[in-house]
Amino acid sequence: MIKIHKRKKSSRDKGSKTVRWGARKKHKKSGHRGGKGMAGSGKRGDQKKTLITKLYGGKYFGKQGITSRGTQKDKKDSINLETIEKNINNYVKKGLAKKTSKGYEINLNSYKILGKGDIKNKLTINAREASESAIKKIKKAGGEIILKVQQEKTKEVEQ
Repeated sequence: MIKIHKRKKSSRDKGSKTVRWGARKKHKKSGHRGGKGMAGSGKRGDQKKTLITKLYGGKYFGKQGITSRGTQKDKKDSINLETIEKNINNYVKKGLAKKTSKGYEINLNSYKILGKGDIKNKLTINAREASESAIKKIKKAGGEIILKVQQEKTKEVEQ
């Protein structure tokens, strides 16, 4: 006679001591059962790395998510007066600056000028923005600063 319906293994294991684990000593504590889910995917989890990259598409490792809004870095270009003073000859060679009878004319339109350091030369600087301390130091040395923001405001007033 042919068996039509075969019982599931789980139903046949009810009275068994080992329940398909072989020897009884192999199934005593949780260490023998392995981990659950992503357990063991750390330092020694090399065997799971391919699984992780397939499932998560490489977004599992490293930092993700929202960072504090206060930690956003100012990405605008800025430059200190001491850097300008130190590299003024390089600016002349590159064509960013001209030496005139009144001192140096420097074109730094995309930069904000910061006031760290002292200047000795008379400088006329075209810049996007400048800090108050930078403006004071430039005027004290006999130079002037022309800001892009001021030029835009005067154009608006004229219209």
